[in-house]
Amino acid sequence: MRLVVGRIGRAHGIRGDVAVDVRTDEPGERFAPGARLLTDPESAGPLVVASSRTHSGRLLVRFEGVAGRTAAEALRGTVLQVESADLGPLEDPDEFRDHELIGLRAHTVGGGEVGVVADVLHHAQDLLVIDTGGGGEALVPFVRAIVPEVDTAAGTLTLDPPPGLLDPGAAEEASASPREASEGGD
Repeated sequence: MRLVVGRIGRAHGIRGDVAVDVRTDEPGERFAPGARLLTDPESAGPLVVASSRTHSGRLLVRFEGVAGRTAAEALRGTVLQVESADLGPLEDPDEFRDHELIGLRAHTVGGGEVGVVADVLHHAQDLLVIDTGGGGEALVPFVRAIVPEVDTAAGTLTLDPPPGLLDPGAAEEASASPREASEGGD
């Protein structure tokens, strides 16, 4: 499986450097001199990193064989990828790469089936997008309190969701019931 690690932006300077929109947690490793990157479209690569540096908060990369601004600008929009099989294991057993989570079957601690992890979103909080079937989806914060167990070998993850996370309608009904009882008076 190919994993996206970046996207080439505009050329920088006249020597062939390009700005790269980084899409990896390991840019130092992925864009180190000598790193070989696959490309989409395939006709643009593979590309081998000649050098990389940070300039004004952006990663600038020069690839072997790309000499000059015109050649660099021709790469604009190219997606940079690596093969997941080429990645080494993570040091922390509680960390996972997106491709390891996508496709896992999600169930609750009580054994109820929830669905299949369809995507991982990285915002202020990492979120698992779980396809619950029938066109529905649930967004689940990827934190230990809610996702206490991930078993990639078994292809499953366990959820301990707070009320309403997987069924917002049930939470609204539960919160409305106490109000209705207190408003009912004698």
